[in-house]
Amino acid sequence: MRWIVDGMNVIGSRPDGWWRDRHGAMAGLVERLERWAAAESVDVTVVFERPPSPPIESAAVTVAHAPEPAPNSADDEIIRIIAADPHPDQIRVATSDRTLAERIRSVNATVCPAERFRDLIDPR
Repeated sequence: MRWIVDGMNVIGSRPDGWWRDRHGAMAGLVERLERWAAAESVDVTVVFERPPSPPIESAAVTVAHAPEPAPNSADDEIIRIIAADPHPDQIRVATSDRTLAERIRSVNATVCPAERFRDLIDPR
C-alpha cells in the first residue's frame, strides 16, 4: 500500500495550535510519518502547497510540494502523483477535502479521512 498525505489537511485536523508554528507543524508531521512508515513498512509521500522553508528532508518519507503555490495546487499535485502511478488502486490518500476526495476516487485511488489518519499515526 502506498500512502499520499494531504499535509496541511492532516495537520489542520487537530486544533493543537499548529498555526502558531506552521513549519514546526510540518516538520512534526514528517517525523510522525517517518516513525509510522518504518513501523508499518509502507511507502509514504506527504504533499504541501509550497516547499517548506527551511527544507524538510527525510530518508523514509517523500516530502513533495506543488510546482507553484496557489489555491488547490497541493490537490492538483496529489492527483498528478496518482495519475502517474501504474497502480492507483493501491494508493490511499489521507485527506478530508471533499472535492479532492471525489477527484481521488475518480482516478481509482481510495481516501482515508484526515482525522482518522492523524489518530493512526499520532494517537491521542
